[in-house]
This record gives sequence, structure tokens and C-alpha cells, in this order.
Amino acid sequence: MRTMNQLGNDLYTGETSIPFVARRRLWFIIAIVLVVLSALAPFVRSVPLSIEFTGGSKFTISAPASTDQQIATDAVASVAPDAESSVTELGSGDLQIQTSTLTNDDTRAIAAALAEGYGVSADQVTDSFVGPTWGQDVTTKALWSLAIFLALTFLVLAMYFRTWKMSVAAIVGLVDVLVVTIGVYSLAGFQISPSAVIGFLTILAYSLYDTTVVFDKVRENTVEDQGDRTFGESVNLGVNQTLVRSINTSVVAALPVAAILFIGVFGMGAETLSDISLSIFVGIIVATYSTLFVSAPLYSLMREREPKIREHDRKVLAARAKAASVEA
Repeated sequence: MRTMNQLGNDLYTGETSIPFVARRRLWFIIAIVLVVLSALAPFVRSVPLSIEFTGGSKFTISAPASTDQQIATDAVASVAPDAESSVTELGSGDLQIQTSTLTNDDTRAIAAALAEGYGVSADQVTDSFVGPTWGQDVTTKALWSLAIFLALTFLVLAMYFRTWKMSVAAIVGLVDVLVVTIGVYSLAGFQISPSAVIGFLTILAYSLYDTTVVFDKVRENTVEDQGDRTFGESVNLGVNQTLVRSINTSVVAALPVAAILFIGVFGMGAETLSDISLSIFVGIIVATYSTLFVSAPLYSLMREREPKIREHDRKVLAARAKAASVEA
């Protein structure tokens, strides 16, 4: 059985090769299916937005005698039956209750009901209010941040790699990462908050880093005459040469995030970390897959139609056919 070092050496020299480019039709079909399912996920299970986006009221109960979330739900329903509410247990043992917009009278009544239900004094229940205008402003800024990030990414990659086709392939990979991550996020039922948006931007930056490293090796293999390799084979060699590094980097990056997500959130109840940790954990995995199976094969497909590359590939395949006929 080969060691990881032996496998990495074989992948680098081309003795062992995973067909990222040759079987791109299969990878593209899988990617399209994942994107479609992820895009439909919010319709199957709607993505809850935090109070920062929707506006509403927030109550925090310090050191409650019980952490039974049903008490909070009943307290809100007893005052405002039509109000939507969500309850979160904070890592310190406190409780946080978010509701839709309430009147001042309802806010005071719910605060009193929560204090009574959890056996705490009135000063242990604090409330705050986020207006819908402010929430809309946060949403607009989040969307603008995403748009600016993608635009700058396209320009920087085009200048660095000196070809817009690499930029397009990288942007398609980034969009794939974002859509699939949001789809998983929706199915998990986690709330999208400003922290989650920061997590999404973080994994886009990670995906960009991974794609840039792979594409840099691909450019090195294709910038000069590829000899007896077709353009697609040169691209595939570049991806294989960086495969072990991509996997190692992803594992090292995912492990601490997994510790936060599974131990901190599910084990210790620190749910305030759930939004950002889930987005980063899923994003790291999807980013690695997207670079290898989407961005690199897509770049090869876009370049293979160029006349110069098509002519080179024709000569390589003709020489192989001639050599095979001589051997036969």
C-alpha cells in the first residue's frame, strides 16, 4: 500500500492520474444537480433570518433558573399570539429570545412574563429593538459586499493570470460554493445572521485561495509548449500535482472549525457560534471540491476551443495514432 508521500509523488509525475478533465461531463452533471438542489432547498425549508435583517425585538435572560425554551415560547404567545419567536440558549447559560416587531406595551408585558416564567428579577431580563429600516440597510450592505468581492476577484485574477477565462472559471466555482453552502445551511435550519454572512465571505476567500494555487500550477504547465500532452492533459496534470496539498490544507483548516461546530455548539451548547462555524465548515469542503471538479475542468473546456490549442491537440493525437499503428 502506497504512503501519502508516494501517492503525492506519483500524482506529481503523472504516473498516477485522477481524470478531473477527462470525466468533466460527469463532474459537471453532479455539480449542476447539487446547485439545483441547493437552490430549491430554501423553498423546501425556508431560511430563517436573524433580527438584524428582519427587524424585531430581542430579549436576553441572564442566569435563568431553567433553560426550558418552551417557557419563553409560551410567555411570548400569552402576550402576542401572532408574534413569531425563536429561542436560543447562549453558551453562558443565558437565553435569548427573538420576536417579530412588538409594540412598547407588548414588549414590557413579555419581559414581565419571561421574568415570572424563569423565576428571575425584572433587571435580569433586558430587551432591545431593531427597526425594519436598519435591517434592510444591513441586507443591502451584505449584498453589496458580495457583489464587490466577486467583481474585484474577477479583475484581480484576470490581471494575475492574464486571461479572463481563468477569471470566469474561478467565479463560477465561487458561485457554486456559495449556492451549495447556503443550501446546506438552509436544510440544517440554522439562522442567517451577520456572522453567517461573514462566514460566507470567509469561505469565498478560502475558495479563491485554493483556486489560485491550483490555477497557478495549471498556468505553469500550459504557458509553454506541452510537448506530447494535449491541453486538457496538461491542465489535469496541474490539478493532480496540487491535489495532495489541497486535501491537506482543507483538512487542517476544517478540523478546528469542526471542533467549534460539533463540540462547542452541539456538545457545550454554544449556539452563538453555530452560524459562522457551519458556514465555514461546509464552505471549506465545498470549496475544495469546486476547485478540483468544477473550476479547473471548466477552464480546460473554455481554452480547448481556441484555434491554436485545437491544432496542437490535433497534432498530439495524430502522433499517438501513428505511433500506435507502427507498434501494431
